[in-house]
Amino acid sequence: MRTDLVVALDFGGTKIAGALVDAEGRIHVRARRATPAQEDGETVMRAVADVLGELAANPLWASARAVGIGSAGPVDAANGTVSPVNVPGWRDFPLVERVRRVTGGLPVTLVGDGVAMTAAEHWQGAARGHDNALCLVVSTGVGGGLVLGGRVHPGPTGNAGHIGHISVDLDGDPCACGGRGCVERIASGPHIARRALAEGWRPGPDGDTSAAAVAAAARAGDPVAAASFARAAQALAAGIAATASLVEIDIAVVGGGVAGAGEVLFAPLRRSLRSYATLSFVRELTVVPALTGTDAGLLGAAAAGREAGDPALR
Repeated sequence: MRTDLVVALDFGGTKIAGALVDAEGRIHVRARRATPAQEDGETVMRAVADVLGELAANPLWASARAVGIGSAGPVDAANGTVSPVNVPGWRDFPLVERVRRVTGGLPVTLVGDGVAMTAAEHWQGAARGHDNALCLVVSTGVGGGLVLGGRVHPGPTGNAGHIGHISVDLDGDPCACGGRGCVERIASGPHIARRALAEGWRPGPDGDTSAAAVAAAARAGDPVAAASFARAAQALAAGIAATASLVEIDIAVVGGGVAGAGEVLFAPLRRSLRSYATLSFVRELTVVPALTGTDAGLLGAAAAGREAGDPALR
């Protein structure tokens, strides 16, 4: 049995996860650190190096043949740099070069986190068997990726399908990306909670003001909490329908922490989609929850690393 492994890194605004993953998608070793997102770039890189160091301490590291990174974006896969919107200390940060150095020269492949999730869902999840799909990560931010013609389509820089920064409200609030009225500015977890608080929702005795707490309140019948999720769902529906009209996808797969709200999100999302996906070639578009769960980023990073890394891995 082949034992070649890929080092997978899932980098986001709140956590840095790492794993050693085999050709069947089995995760053998894990490591994790909180992302020091508001610190300087070198501090953030030290956290990445700590994750890699913990993986390297395991004897299975000797079987690692490549590294795949799925990072919050935007990324520039061609130049190996990242500029995550929610990590201000990294602007054009040479992550590929630095990870290659830390891992002793292993080949390193970089994709955006939405593309990584897409690769995971197309490999082992809800998009498996679909030739044309959009996969979304709705969490601290909103990312996405495309499957076109049966293959993951990252685009020249690794950002294709980045639905979070499609503008769906021309007069909307400024987004951290520099745009206005972006899907992310309405539908990400922090902005769902911000909207609910601004409209009068109040957390319970534990003081939890997360999107998960807003979802729980909506599930319990709080109309303000439900309205905040409905607005997020409408923004997602507009972005999904626009994407479907442009490239003719037949399924949209939604994952990430906010998708954990279940029907609190998916019911208004499907209703709103019927209002936006009206052309004959997009009316049959379906929206489903992702299946790879919290491991989507790691599995997708592993898939990217395996595809582009050492030829012996393919």
